[in-house]
Amino acid sequence: MKQIKVDVAVIGAGTAGMAAYRAARQAGKQVVLIEGAEFGTTCARVGCMPSKLLLAAANGLHDAKAQAPRGIEGTHALEANGEHVLAYVRRERDHFVKGVLKETDAFPQDTIIRGFARFESRNVLLVDDFARVEATSVVIATGSASVIPDDFKLFGDRLITSDDVFDLKTLPKRCAVFGAGPIALELGQAFARLGVDVFMFSQKNQVGALTDTPVRDALIEALQQEFYLDPDATILEKSMQDGEPTIRFKALDGTERTERFDLVLVATGRKPVLTSLQLEKTDIELNDKGVPLFNEQSMQCGDSSIFMAGDCDGTRPFLSDAADEGKLAGDNAACFPDVQSVKRKVPFSIVFCEPQVASVGASYDDLDKQMTVTGTVSFETQGRSRVLRQNRGLLHVYAHSQTGKLLGAQGCGPALEHLGHLIAWALQLDLSVEDMLKLPFYHPVIEEGLRTALKEANKKCFEARAQTAPELPTAAGC
Repeated sequence: MKQIKVDVAVIGAGTAGMAAYRAARQAGKQVVLIEGAEFGTTCARVGCMPSKLLLAAANGLHDAKAQAPRGIEGTHALEANGEHVLAYVRRERDHFVKGVLKETDAFPQDTIIRGFARFESRNVLLVDDFARVEATSVVIATGSASVIPDDFKLFGDRLITSDDVFDLKTLPKRCAVFGAGPIALELGQAFARLGVDVFMFSQKNQVGALTDTPVRDALIEALQQEFYLDPDATILEKSMQDGEPTIRFKALDGTERTERFDLVLVATGRKPVLTSLQLEKTDIELNDKGVPLFNEQSMQCGDSSIFMAGDCDGTRPFLSDAADEGKLAGDNAACFPDVQSVKRKVPFSIVFCEPQVASVGASYDDLDKQMTVTGTVSFETQGRSRVLRQNRGLLHVYAHSQTGKLLGAQGCGPALEHLGHLIAWALQLDLSVEDMLKLPFYHPVIEEGLRTALKEANKKCFEARAQTAPELPTAAGC
C-alpha cells in the first residue's frame, strides 16, 4: 500500500472541497484532494446550472404563449420538442462542466488521489485498498445525495431523482412529483411549462422551504394556477398497474382519485454522504443523524483537526455557502491548531420557480414575535410587476420593533433573486429599515415594492416605540 504524508487531506472535489484545497495550498501547505466519483461538481452536472437551463427554456415557452392579453396574436402554436430541449440543456450543461474540469485538470496531478476515502484513525485515511494517507488535518467535503424512501422503490426504472432528470432523452407526458422544496418546485414547474401534466405532492405544507404562512400560501396559490399541487397530500396507495406508476390519493376537493404516470420524480430531500467514511474511528462527536458536530464559525469538529465543509455538514445546502465553508475549512486546516472563527455571511436562499422564492436572514420560526414587526407588500398591485404581468406573490420583511434593525425576510414574487440580494446586503451591513429608506429607489421598478414593505415596517416600529415610551411628567402649573 502506498504511504503518503501531507499537511492537509481534503475528501471530496466538489465546490467546497476545491475551495478548501485551494485555500490550503495558498497557505503553502502540502495538500491532497481525494475523489472517488466524477469531477465537475454537483452544481454544474445535476444541480444549479442544468436546472436553470431547463427553467429558462420552459419560461421562454410560457412567456411566448402568454402574449395574447397584450394584443400579441398569431396562428402559429409553439410547443416544446422534449428531445431537443433536453439535448440543448445537456449541451449547455457540458459547457459549465468543462469549465470546472479545466480547473481541476490544472491541479498538480501528484496532489490528486482517485478513490474513496475512509478513516483508519483521526489523522489517517485509507483510500480504497491502495493508499494510506497520514494528514495533520482533514477536511470532509463529501457532499450530499438524493434520498429515496423505500416505499417508492416499487416504481423501478420509472422512478427518478433530480440527479437523473438531465439524462432523460425526452420529456414524459405525465409526471408525479413528490416533495415541494426548491428542487421539486424548479423541476416540476419547468416540466409543467414544457407541456408535461404534473401532479405535485408535499407533506405538512412544506412548500419552497417557507415558514411564514401567508407568504407560503401566496406561493401555493400562484403555483396551483399552473399545475396540480397538494401541499398536505394524503396518499392512499402507490402501485404499478400495467407497467405504469399509479397513485391513489385524496384530492384537493376531498374525493378519492387515482392517476397513472409515465415517471415519478422523488425530490423529498438529500442527506450528507458520510456513511462510508467510518467516522466512528475518529472519536469525534456526531449528532443523531450521524453528522459531526462542528463550529459554524470555524468549521472545526470539536477541538479536533477535522473540519467540515459543504452539503455534507447538513446546514446551508447552497453553492455560495459551500464555497465560503470550503475556504474557511481549508484556511483553518492549514493553520491548525491556530484555528480562527469568522462572522458568517447572512443566510440566504433562492428558489428560481415563478414566482421566485427568497428567504434571507434570521429564520422566521426563530424570531421573537413579541419584539418583531412585519412589513408587507403584495405584488398583485405593485406597478412594475403589473406592467410585466408578473404581479403574483407576497413579501414580508421583519424588523426589531424597538431598534428598527432589519432582521430578515421571506417572500415570493417577481425578481426576488434581486430583491433578496438587496436585503441580504442590508443585513450584512446591519442596516435598519430607516437606513434602507434613505437609499435611492427609482421609478418604476420592482424594488419599489421592497420600499413599500420597509415603509410599513418602519411605521410599525415607531408605533411600537411610542407604546413603550415612558410618559413624561407634566410640569407644575401647566
